[in-house]
Amino acid sequence: MLKTFKLGGIHPKERKISAGKAIQPIVIPKQVVIPMSQHIGAPCQPIVKKGDKVKVGTQIGKSVGYVSANIHSSVSGTVLKIDKALDSSGYKRDAVFINCEGDEWEETIDRSDTIKRECTLSPTEILSKIEKAGIVGMGGATFPSHVKLTPPPGTTPEILIINGVECEPYLTSDHALMIEKTEEILVGTTIVMKALNVNKAIIGIENNKKDAITGFKKLSKEYPNIEIQPLKVQYPQGGEKQLIDAVLKRQVPSGSLPISVGAVVQNVGTIFAVYEAVQNNKPLIDRVVTITGDHVSKPSNFLSRIGTPLNNLIEEAGGLPNETGKIVSGGPMMGKALASIEIPITKGTSGILIIPTLAAKRKVMKECIRCTKCITVCPMGLNPTLLMNLTEYEVWDKAELNHITDCIECGSCSFICPSHRPLLDYIKLGKGKVNTIIRTRKN
Repeated sequence: MLKTFKLGGIHPKERKISAGKAIQPIVIPKQVVIPMSQHIGAPCQPIVKKGDKVKVGTQIGKSVGYVSANIHSSVSGTVLKIDKALDSSGYKRDAVFINCEGDEWEETIDRSDTIKRECTLSPTEILSKIEKAGIVGMGGATFPSHVKLTPPPGTTPEILIINGVECEPYLTSDHALMIEKTEEILVGTTIVMKALNVNKAIIGIENNKKDAITGFKKLSKEYPNIEIQPLKVQYPQGGEKQLIDAVLKRQVPSGSLPISVGAVVQNVGTIFAVYEAVQNNKPLIDRVVTITGDHVSKPSNFLSRIGTPLNNLIEEAGGLPNETGKIVSGGPMMGKALASIEIPITKGTSGILIIPTLAAKRKVMKECIRCTKCITVCPMGLNPTLLMNLTEYEVWDKAELNHITDCIECGSCSFICPSHRPLLDYIKLGKGKVNTIIRTRKN
């Protein structure tokens, strides 16, 4: 029997309509807009000015805090300006605008396709390269990788878990990467194992990606400390705590990090970016992005330079369909609706889902019928309908006592609710308010 996590979970229609599509490099745009905040933590400080010439890989943003990540130019050309630009959150933030001229790369970047299997660097040197390259978690969280790979004092990592689950419906960028860059991901896994000083890694892949599982099992024979673990298809298995439970049968306590049970989790995209940074001196300047939707004429997986306008990718996928009701960054469960198709692709953009008008309309909310389905499917063991009520009436002390901050915002509760209640919307609001109260109390 295939492994999975034990608490809650759902199985929405997978709709992986771009699965099996090869990764296509997107044409370099005439201009890129590279935001200085593409990660959790402090925004970067621009270190270029109007008129400066840059190459692919030139650093243009410097991290100014411990939890932050450097940013590099994804193109060669001339800096047009430093200005505010709309990002996926709907807010305008500092960004570097670059007019593209040719495709000249920094000489330090190795652009060969030869796989480099050996890494002679020390753990400290590996972490330094990861930090310089601006690597972040590419499964959506965008947490700076050099910070995550530096466990807090008093903790000891025992095992590295690689997240190849990609449980969100529609998205296939990780799947495509696992098929085309299998050995690079294996080498990247050994590099991160060395950085963490652990001697075992497990790559968890859901069983709807049999081609990826077959490819990894074949090549991993040369990597005896890396185990390939097929998993039952179950959403939200890509959540760190759920993946740890599925693979190790260890439960991360409320309010704790995965390292508390000896585990460190990294997404396959992050591992590939680490390989390129450490072995090829390549900073994080591009990523695979899925453009998909039931009415998209050419659902595809694109290799896109960071800062490329979203509409460029949509055009390559056949253009924006008629009767488009909503455009979502990410998948239908955890993604966020976008205000514009002019926003740039960033480090955290795993996919874009284009939803038809009828499917985008919310159904009329009805009274709660006390069916408890939301409680049954919650992977964190919470009571979503209670948390919604506590948020609606602003009972913040009880919301905190009922662990509202443990919510991973997977949307399983809203998905299953027969009364179409916006449970997650309310819980997100309450979670933000309670987190603010907690931070104020600590200060």
